[in-house]
Amino acid sequence: MSEKTLIVIVGPTAIGKTELAIKVAQEFNTEIISADSRQFYREMSIGTAKPTAEELAAAPHHFIDSLSITDTYTVGDYEVEALQRLGKLFERRSQAVLVGGSGLFIKAVTDGFDDLPKAPVLLREELNQAVELHGLQSLQERLKKLDPEYFNEVDLNNPQRVIRALEVCLSTGQPFSSFRQKNLKKRDFEIIKIGLTTDREKLYNRINLRVDKMMELGLLEEVKTLRPYENQNALNTVGYSELFAHLKGELSLTDAVASIKQNTRRFAKRQLTWFRRDAEITWFDPEDSQAILEFIREKAVG
Repeated sequence: MSEKTLIVIVGPTAIGKTELAIKVAQEFNTEIISADSRQFYREMSIGTAKPTAEELAAAPHHFIDSLSITDTYTVGDYEVEALQRLGKLFERRSQAVLVGGSGLFIKAVTDGFDDLPKAPVLLREELNQAVELHGLQSLQERLKKLDPEYFNEVDLNNPQRVIRALEVCLSTGQPFSSFRQKNLKKRDFEIIKIGLTTDREKLYNRINLRVDKMMELGLLEEVKTLRPYENQNALNTVGYSELFAHLKGELSLTDAVASIKQNTRRFAKRQLTWFRRDAEITWFDPEDSQAILEFIREKAVG
């Protein structure tokens, strides 16, 4: 295998990406670059379903616990750092694995991050203030009107993403989605993209079981330790927001857990919508690991 090849594994949350990534990394004697933007943060472990100690020992992982929730970090930062890490890895290995469910971070590595217009500082302040005064839903509704395409793909519970898209829409008069996929950058390595999917009932069942396991492992206790940092952008995410609401007396624990499951299912649907736009992805059932390994071997050798 003379070509340097990046094996990309994507799919919705709870589908089994970590398990497959480890199998692929072991098969090709290589390492894993994480593109799960929530697993970057040291303080968030249970609610992000980070790889276990055993899984981390089974194959070297990069970008797990690499940041604090108080750090400022952008997709552009990740693009630069991930490509640097891949460059060093490709000096020792012919293949590398990129895995995650964060579509923007995957795209940053494979295609390059779009040069988006800069918005006026006052506009960002205005939008942040709108979230505080009227809640995130008011901005979600504005985004739905201005850019329905991106509205159907973005993680609507992530205020940073919603605000950034609105900044572009309002400052340029054009949809945020119109600025994407314009200037794809040619990478100096081959790329094989694998997508994992299954029928909706199975996926939703996996999500529900995962949330129940997170609660058993102590997710509520983890969230309690993070209350002083509740306003950090990293914590405005599924699994944390609902339990913060519970701790403030806004939801019963039963209702909070039900909301986590529902919001995770919605998030998974948006992830699939995002990835299905990419015609280069070949889709497999997560249980077909042998077929996936054969497909990768054939593509990498061919």
